[in-house]
Amino acid sequence: MEAAARLVGLLLLLHTFGAWANVKVEMEDRVEVFRGATAQISCLYESPEGTGGTIIEWLYLTRSAERRSIYYQDASMHRFLPGTPFTDRISVNSSSATQLTLTIDSVRLEDELVYICRITTLTHTEHGEGSTRLKVFATPDRPTIEGTVTGISTTEDKPKIATCEVRNSFPRPNITWYRNKTPLQVSSNVSISHRTTSESSGLYSVTSELRMRVTKEVKNDFFYCEVSYFVPGETRMMDSLLINVTVLYPSTAVSIWVESPKGKIKEGDRVELHCQGNGNMPSSFTIMHEMSGESWDTNMKVLQDVKVQNQGVYSCSSLDYETSEEVRGNTTLEIHFLRDAVVIPEDSTVVPYKEKLEASCNAVSSLATQTVWLKDKKAISREHMLVVDGMTYDKAGTYVCVISAPEIEGMETSATLLVHVQGPPEIMQPNVTEMEDFLESDVDLTCNVRGFPEPTVTWTSSDGKVLKAATQKQTEQGVQSTLKFKIVSDSTVVCNASNAHGANTVTFNIKATTYTTTAAKTTTTTTTTVLPTKAGLPPKVPRKEGRGVIIAVVIICILLLAILGSVLYFLYKKGKICGRSGKQEFTKEKSNKDNTVVEMKRDNTEEAVLLGVNGEKQPPSD
Repeated sequence: MEAAARLVGLLLLLHTFGAWANVKVEMEDRVEVFRGATAQISCLYESPEGTGGTIIEWLYLTRSAERRSIYYQDASMHRFLPGTPFTDRISVNSSSATQLTLTIDSVRLEDELVYICRITTLTHTEHGEGSTRLKVFATPDRPTIEGTVTGISTTEDKPKIATCEVRNSFPRPNITWYRNKTPLQVSSNVSISHRTTSESSGLYSVTSELRMRVTKEVKNDFFYCEVSYFVPGETRMMDSLLINVTVLYPSTAVSIWVESPKGKIKEGDRVELHCQGNGNMPSSFTIMHEMSGESWDTNMKVLQDVKVQNQGVYSCSSLDYETSEEVRGNTTLEIHFLRDAVVIPEDSTVVPYKEKLEASCNAVSSLATQTVWLKDKKAISREHMLVVDGMTYDKAGTYVCVISAPEIEGMETSATLLVHVQGPPEIMQPNVTEMEDFLESDVDLTCNVRGFPEPTVTWTSSDGKVLKAATQKQTEQGVQSTLKFKIVSDSTVVCNASNAHGANTVTFNIKATTYTTTAAKTTTTTTTTVLPTKAGLPPKVPRKEGRGVIIAVVIICILLLAILGSVLYFLYKKGKICGRSGKQEFTKEKSNKDNTVVEMKRDNTEEAVLLGVNGEKQPPSD
């Protein structure tokens, strides 16, 4: 009876203690970590039996909600269960008597599970547990965007605008489309679709496609996609590159214009016509000259060397391939002209000496013109009428009339007028009429004669004889006659010029000269050439120098022969030649002079005497 009472008392005590000694476990709802990093899951608990009187277990829930144990610990031992996905990657430590930490190294995507910390008393009468969900994250690659390259027609119903793709993210990212920084929402004009792909690595790739009905205004818009992805503790975003799409729309107007040249156009220019519509859709263009009806199937036409008949209205029409609608535009081409200058009188005219010259110059032009008369490249008048009083031979010659249109550079025309002054011959005074030169030499005598009609020029000598070896050529003002005259003595030559209105002459006086020399009276031979001079005129230098050179060479040779003779005689006296040996004496009657002298006299004859050592004449044998 007493034993039964004791057992009942013990049961009551144990029941009371169990009610007081409940095990409490606290854990975080979730722990977030990057793939490849280290995860730490904490477990706080309270147990009436303390650490030594509890059993500690770590478990995880599979994706099919099954419990799998990965760690066990009691008062006598602890162990990591083999064959689990976490073997060799987990550790458990206690930072205090009531706190446990499960550490998972090199976290994988498949580690994203629910982890359970279970605390049980040794009597197995009480237990408590808590759980934490582990979240794993992976940062995606930068999003790529690809727009439609073929162009988008405004007539299509929600054509594809672009495709955006983001790869290798965990968990799955979100994609938002933007047009000019404004997010796009699905509507009757906008369609957005997403496709998610699970890679073999377990990461996610998402592709999004944007379709939208476009208008002409969209041609200047830009599009991009924004990717939202998750990381531990926050949400981040990345933008793709901006793209612009080609919008195809029909033309509502066509323009045609002159691309070149800029400004006013003149005959002979190269004209380039361009045609363009305000649409952006394949179409055909036709350019047509309304006046002639000529047409060209092109949007650019080049007109080479245009004429006045090329001016007028040019039209351009555009036919849209999709809508078959035609639009047209036009422009007026104006071509300016400047006809050839006309001078009256034409070509040439004759004006009596001291009379007045009158001439006019005109040209038909579509623009205002300016006229200038030129004489010897100098402007003499800027009126279309040219009036020159008192015409003289100096005013005769070629007059040039130049007419230009200042509004267009290079637009000008010109004509010439040859003016003859009618009158008696006028001989232009030669530079030299008094001259001298050597006998047998040739001189050129020139006579320039002005007058109209063209004067007749003859050459005569002082005795009236006509000289016929003259050449003659025409000049702008008259003629030029040249006579090659051979000097045989002092001469007078006359240039005679005459025409229907009178005659004129000019006289050339020619002095003939000869070569002369003077004898040298010293040991050094001197040659002097004396040229006759005329009062008031400097000595005339001979025109032919060959004779003087010959004389100088002859003198030098004579000197060399004299020196050679003296040397030979000296050697003879010393016995060096002619078989003589030893010292020989040579007696002379006179020995006042010890020099050898060569004396030259140049008139019509020349004489050379070889003198002895004493100045005596030697026999020929010596």
